[in-house]
Amino acid sequence: MVRRQALTTGMTGLAVACAVAFTAAPATATATAKSTPGASRGDCPRLSTSLKWYGENREKLQRMIDEVGLCSGEGREERDGQRPVAAFDWDNTVVKNDVSDATLAWMLKHDKVLQPRSWKSTNKWLTDDAHRALTRACGTSVPAGRPLPTSTDTDCTDEILDVYLEEETSGGKAAFAGEWNHRRTVPGYVWLTQLFAGHSPAALTAFAREARTEALAAPVGSEQKVGTHTMAGYVRYYDQQRDLIRTLQKAGFDVWIVSASAEPIVRAWTPGAGIDGNRVIGVRNVVEDGRLTNGVEGCGDVKDDTGGEVLTYMDGKRCWLNKVVYGIDGAEAFRLQDPAHRIAFGAGDAETDVTFVDDATAGHLAINRNKTELMCRAYDNADRRWLVNPMFIEPNPRQKTPYPCATEGYMNTDGVAGPMRRADGTVVPDQKDRVF
Repeated sequence: MVRRQALTTGMTGLAVACAVAFTAAPATATATAKSTPGASRGDCPRLSTSLKWYGENREKLQRMIDEVGLCSGEGREERDGQRPVAAFDWDNTVVKNDVSDATLAWMLKHDKVLQPRSWKSTNKWLTDDAHRALTRACGTSVPAGRPLPTSTDTDCTDEILDVYLEEETSGGKAAFAGEWNHRRTVPGYVWLTQLFAGHSPAALTAFAREARTEALAAPVGSEQKVGTHTMAGYVRYYDQQRDLIRTLQKAGFDVWIVSASAEPIVRAWTPGAGIDGNRVIGVRNVVEDGRLTNGVEGCGDVKDDTGGEVLTYMDGKRCWLNKVVYGIDGAEAFRLQDPAHRIAFGAGDAETDVTFVDDATAGHLAINRNKTELMCRAYDNADRRWLVNPMFIEPNPRQKTPYPCATEGYMNTDGVAGPMRRADGTVVPDQKDRVF
């Protein structure tokens, strides 16, 4: 592997300075301002000191902003006016809980999921067992394209949620089977977007806004019943992440959201974090005659409408950032690029984010949800630019056993976990959970 070497040997002088800043950040924002050339001129915006971050994370983030932001005279000269890019995952990174789940719950409670032509036709990995279970539970009396009565038909609602949430039928049969690249897609994630088929993108955004209103009004910690399932009942923006996004933007960063949720859903939420819809990359279903279909747009050398073989998931997030932000096409979009064509800063919370967050040249932020591959990368901290922060609301307890980085730290394309390795081939040792 050469990925980690590229992060080090190909860096600009500015990125090297930032690496030093992340490993030796001063203890206070005042000390940071005195220790960095950009901040000493007082022309870089400051992160709020009233919002709590873990340890010295705020000070280290501030130092990165001072070094890399275009607010710094050095930054302007070094980058020749090219804006550094920051990319954030959305669910459980910028907000607490999952906006796709909130939207699906709202749709099920308001009869907005449409009867498909057949359940088998929705997803190429859906098993015959799942097709039969869904057909039996939801019936065939509702014509294709018409709303299923999921607000009252508990059996139908429960079967949909079992297939999506548990990836199995209510009878315990596997819901998805076959082969797929486990670093590019998840059949259940694809199927969720396919449940929105038949609606226009604008209609799906409108549903997400309704769900947003309910989720923001619900108390923190609340749950909701959907069918007989219990799901999270609330969503909250993380004030720290909104402040970070705002500060990055003021410092000249081009800030993007890259999410494994359906793009029309994420667009309903991002204005609340100061992100315009034209800076959102999510799962993009193929649109025909103004309506979402079961097809999914491809990336790299994966064509559109191939059934969702690549999503904004793991290596697919790198591909989509390369495609949309840097204009890189074909198979090259899946490859690690030179530092000039990589994001400066990345933030995420799970395996789905590990590739693009690791690609960042100046800083990586991991929100700790006890997800093995991300936390192995973060705690190993090979380039000395990783920060770990607990969830800002209802953080997870400490994982008692070490993350199995040396044996199961890396997900291979065939779905079999193996050792996580550094650029020089050495195995990353198991890592204790230290930030919680």
